[in-house]
Amino acid sequence: MEDKMKLYGFNNLTKSLSFNIYDICYAKTAREQQDYIKYINEQYNSERLTAILTKLTEMIGATVLNISKQDYEPQGASVTFLIAEVNMAKSRSGETVVAHLDKSHVTVHTYPEYHPETSIATFRVDIDVATCGEITPLSTLDFLIGSFDSDIITMDYRVRGFTRNMKGQKLFIDHSITSIQDYIHNDILQKYDAIDVNIYQSNIFHTKMLIKDLVLQNYLFNSDVYEIPPKIRLDITNALRQEMIEIFSGTNVYQEVKPLERSK
Repeated sequence: MEDKMKLYGFNNLTKSLSFNIYDICYAKTAREQQDYIKYINEQYNSERLTAILTKLTEMIGATVLNISKQDYEPQGASVTFLIAEVNMAKSRSGETVVAHLDKSHVTVHTYPEYHPETSIATFRVDIDVATCGEITPLSTLDFLIGSFDSDIITMDYRVRGFTRNMKGQKLFIDHSITSIQDYIHNDILQKYDAIDVNIYQSNIFHTKMLIKDLVLQNYLFNSDVYEIPPKIRLDITNALRQEMIEIFSGTNVYQEVKPLERSK
């Protein structure tokens, strides 16, 4: 543990984490598509998302001031937490007072995307955590990654503003960081290919992660992988991998989109 930094007044740094995951699946038939919608409504409803954000705020030591949540039809949800960090400060009279820094929030939104020509469904979850003061959301990354089926993960972290130490020197960051990956357990990192794009002078950090191993059964709904002919299995696997690569790279790498056919 590092010695706690001694500051003059409040810690005025703002730390923002944008955590985005993409869940990819294959749903060809009407029954499979219905199963997928049911799965989304169970895994990504506002109640479960609220529970995840509640745990997140507990982990960073924040106080929840207000919760707003909404489910959408046919699927999708949004949840917003207004949170505060409790700070202890000395008043002019020398007494200790408690202050809530309520310029912090946590939000989550879900975005379904589907095209019948390809039978590939993509579901995105965006979580944004903005905190001020000593709170930092980086310690929650392992928990967030483990809370979702994360095929692709993109993370942006930025520290804004400045605070001062007891000598009046400006401090533009109050913790050491070279990469977002520093805050992710190695067991998790081993499952992904990851790249960084960081601007250290501006305290901006960006990391993208792509799942390495694709187990086809995990991407099918109400279907057994061994009921699908090997050639079709290979086609579906390739289509899933191509979808992931394009999202990961942010580029239409594969120009021609071919419909996937299931065996009769």
